[in-house]
Amino acid sequence: MGLIVPDAVERYLAGLNQLADPVLLEIARAGEQQGLPLVDAEVGGLLRVLATAVGATAILEIGTAIGYSGIWLAAALPANGMLVTMERDRKRAAQARENFVRAGVADRVTVMIGDASLMLAKVAGPFDLIFQDGDKRSYLPMLDRLVDLVRPGGLIVTDNVLWDGEVVPGFMAQATRKAEDTRAITEYNERLSRHPRLMTSIVP
Repeated sequence: MGLIVPDAVERYLAGLNQLADPVLLEIARAGEQQGLPLVDAEVGGLLRVLATAVGATAILEIGTAIGYSGIWLAAALPANGMLVTMERDRKRAAQARENFVRAGVADRVTVMIGDASLMLAKVAGPFDLIFQDGDKRSYLPMLDRLVDLVRPGGLIVTDNVLWDGEVVPGFMAQATRKAEDTRAITEYNERLSRHPRLMTSIVP
């Protein structure tokens, strides 16, 4: 049973989600087989809604994996829009490129391969939406650069900030995640909560 959102609630939400298509379902299954921590379809749907709501034409994603979340984001872009997505694993990036083609969004996606903390210096904003789902220990070191890259009124969306509840002292009887990652996310959340240029909300 899910510790934050019960499994029954997740199944109910999944049953209502009409946005997923066969390509996305196939990619999700492939990610599960490879043991990749992809976002679920409900998060994908939320990303698409948020990108649409801000009228995004330029989106930055940190952590492409095999392209699942990127497809949700790219599908919200107009024909002249662009998703720039960064992935350090060359094999996954190649898979993502193939998946972007299969999903019909390849003309709106640029895949950059390498360490995002280094590549961020090479991209110019402003971006309407930034989705941060890369290395957890890089969340905080990258934050100020991401704030510089997002347009006023734009969105920075970060996945995994509750870390299945492990950021809450005493919530878990026994830790299942690396202590360094949990500490990094905790510090990131604390910085978000008092960042002078951000208005922040955390959604379980």
